[in-house]
Amino acid sequence: MPSSSEPLLRTRNLTKHFPGVTALKGVDFDLRPGEVHALCGENGAGKSTLIKILSGIHPNGSYEGEIQIEGEPASFASVRDAERAGLAVIYQELALIPEMSAAENIFLGQEPTRAGFVDWDRVYREARRLLDRFGIALDPRVRVEELGVGQQQLVEIAKALAKDSRILILDEPTAALSEHEIEVLLEIIRDLRRRGIACIYISHKLDEVFAIADRISVLRDGENVATFEARQVDHDEIIRHMVGREISELFPKHAASPGEVLLSVRDLCVAEYKGARLRLDGIALDVRAGEVVGLGGLMGAGRSELLLHLFGAWGQRESGEVRLCGSALTDCRPPEAIRRGLVLVSEDRKRFGLVPEQPVGFNLSLSSLARLSRGGWIAADEEARCNHRFFESLGIRAPSLDTPVAHLSGGNQQKVVLGKALMTEPRVVILDEPTRGIDVGAKVEVYELINQLVAQGLGVLIASSELPELMGIADRIVMLTNGRIGGTFSCAEATQERLLAAAMGHT
Repeated sequence: MPSSSEPLLRTRNLTKHFPGVTALKGVDFDLRPGEVHALCGENGAGKSTLIKILSGIHPNGSYEGEIQIEGEPASFASVRDAERAGLAVIYQELALIPEMSAAENIFLGQEPTRAGFVDWDRVYREARRLLDRFGIALDPRVRVEELGVGQQQLVEIAKALAKDSRILILDEPTAALSEHEIEVLLEIIRDLRRRGIACIYISHKLDEVFAIADRISVLRDGENVATFEARQVDHDEIIRHMVGREISELFPKHAASPGEVLLSVRDLCVAEYKGARLRLDGIALDVRAGEVVGLGGLMGAGRSELLLHLFGAWGQRESGEVRLCGSALTDCRPPEAIRRGLVLVSEDRKRFGLVPEQPVGFNLSLSSLARLSRGGWIAADEEARCNHRFFESLGIRAPSLDTPVAHLSGGNQQKVVLGKALMTEPRVVILDEPTRGIDVGAKVEVYELINQLVAQGLGVLIASSELPELMGIADRIVMLTNGRIGGTFSCAEATQERLLAAAMGHT
């Protein structure tokens, strides 16, 4: 718990304008010594802008309002100024040099010297002392590239502590961590709290927020709409403030009226390559027009492999049949699948769904160039019309179609990926973890889009690791276990207990 009620850090009436948008509107926020204060909100709510002001990325003069450290006005012209005042930010994308050792990274730019040269013995000695002091189990001589993501995160924390930081800002620190790594990180944060170091903890994962936070503030549309003592509030209350709607509205459910079978899978057996062991064994399922079929299972159950194989992007089919709109899909590659009306939205949008450095419009039309071409040339006017239509209909929040996708929030990047898929005019849409890494409000927008697709007579096959999500949006749920079907459930039959039992092979 926080050791003092007097704020270590305080903001008053922080307001930040960008061209055409006000990112922060009079935000008041405070942080006490030895406190973990969680900051929640949808993508675009203003969290990143607030952190960039506190860390000196947005320098004094580029915003209105005041920052105070221990009651005294503070202004930062640079990141270095913020670090001198005791603030350090640990981002989801780590700022480490892989080829250098943990110790070299920890003291990078502030190496101890002797006679004008770096004192390497002292670098490693001080790194060992620092790691031991804060209970971080790492070898300071190991190269960072040899460490797991969770251990690299600990190097970042040690790097901040080496600068005598009194305030750590952790921005989605567990996004790429395993469950064990998350628990290790949370325990270290608890230890830092006991030592009087204050943390601002930003996360979409409310279970973690409640496990670590003393207080929780919620930003929405650039405003701090509420601050709670964590022990006096629950998940539903936080979500209501984040999205401005009741929790019962999180899964807007369509009225199912399934039509003809669009995608049919029968006795499908697939290996990674010819002669290898089967990764999918005897899979059978149907996806009908106007229907959402959910696909669940534990990690390694074969969900992504099945979706990729249906799209023609993975595996060697040993036996079985896949039919799309009545016609067989045999040795089909992704371009042919798209041409015939089947499209996949990958779980990894940054690697397989987007070209982040390119504009929104470029990405939207990327999978539809064959349809938009005339005589080998892209019909620019038709491409522009299609891009504008999906830009508007999906509500992509960006200044224009010329904005690089990398500049968008995670939720809006996902809308671009979905728009790219829908511009191909599919009959069946396959979605692999479509709401991973996006906030609650953006998830609801994805669910509403899925409802629109089935209302238009499309079939949707969606894989998700979140059982409540499958139960909330799917008409039928197919659970995989070790590459086989462990059970199929109607919406009325599905409970989390039954789904989990099927995923574990207990029928």
